[in-house]
Amino acid sequence: MIRIPRQLRGDICAEGEAAYPDECCGIMLGTVDAEGSRSVTELQPMRNARESGERYHRFRIEADDILRAERSAAGNGLEIVGFYHSHPDNPAAPSDYDREHALPWYAYVIVEVTQSRARRIRCWQLAGDRSRFLRERMHTLERE
Repeated sequence: MIRIPRQLRGDICAEGEAAYPDECCGIMLGTVDAEGSRSVTELQPMRNARESGERYHRFRIEADDILRAERSAAGNGLEIVGFYHSHPDNPAAPSDYDREHALPWYAYVIVEVTQSRARRIRCWQLAGDRSRFLRERMHTLERE
């Protein structure tokens, strides 16, 4: 399960709308409890490093940007708990491309943005054998 404050969930949706018709992307920082549940406490929006003609259906976060996010998180007692991105005019479900580039354990939040409006937001986790994504429960917190 992933816990995310309503404000941060709204921020992901707003980023998806602002990036439309391209995909937005970013990193979720937070904590992990003894049972393995993740709590998101901070978002780090990232530049979609894909070529301009590919950003409408693909995103890429540069390795250096991930390293900076890891260092920032560690300095604040946090860790990377997952990633988020938008699917312009497509469902909030992982694509084959998403599966091929994902890593097990992390949470993957996808927001469906249709005609520049965020419609659905869902969370996924890659199966350990990398064969498919499993729907992960997302609990929205009223307060941070």
